[in-house]
Amino acid sequence: MLGIIGALDIEVEGIISKMTDTSVKTISSVRYTRGTLNGTECVVAKCGIGKVNAAMCAQTMILEYSPDRIINTGIAGSTSEKTHIGSIVVASMVVQHDFDTTVLGDEEGTLFLPEESLIYIPADQELTNELIHVCDRLRDIDYELGVIATGDRFIGSIEERRHLNESFSAIACEMEGGSIGQVCYINKVPFTILRSISDDSSSDEGSDIEYSTFSRSAAEKAIEIIDSFTKG
Repeated sequence: MLGIIGALDIEVEGIISKMTDTSVKTISSVRYTRGTLNGTECVVAKCGIGKVNAAMCAQTMILEYSPDRIINTGIAGSTSEKTHIGSIVVASMVVQHDFDTTVLGDEEGTLFLPEESLIYIPADQELTNELIHVCDRLRDIDYELGVIATGDRFIGSIEERRHLNESFSAIACEMEGGSIGQVCYINKVPFTILRSISDDSSSDEGSDIEYSTFSRSAAEKAIEIIDSFTKG
């Protein structure tokens, strides 16, 4: 079974509308829709915005549905001058940029898991490569593979975006993927992150306007890739 998690209605409603033989179960206020998408058994959930919501959703999905792998899909902001609105970003690794114990001498972004500490959580290479192959098949898909940075804050300024790029080599930022990656990593469930860029780092001005203007079209592009992915 494939697990699919998005934070917003626009990130998952287009996927759910294509599914057949669906059933819905609500757990801790999150709706999990189980069904079939192009012959692939799936469970899809809207987790809500932010790391805690995303982690709670991912852990519940793993315990309740035992997915073989999980994709976090949706929209993101660019943190690279080479990544622009409409581009697709697939994660090689995820990092939580707002986890900060540097005052204690740790490196910025260091996570403390039950059995180890690390900064970067690797996405599943096989699953990531499958998504890249889909992007190669589709027309007019501009994509990049790289680090996606997660934090509980909308990153609007060009200075902050450059910091994420320079400090973590991140090419995109969002608010859920790193925590989903952490939950999957601890549970040994293969995962990756697929994001479509809705706002870029070209200017300090107007990132919120860009987000409002391009978020839906960006989300639809990610949905197109997920739809094609499940067709094999």
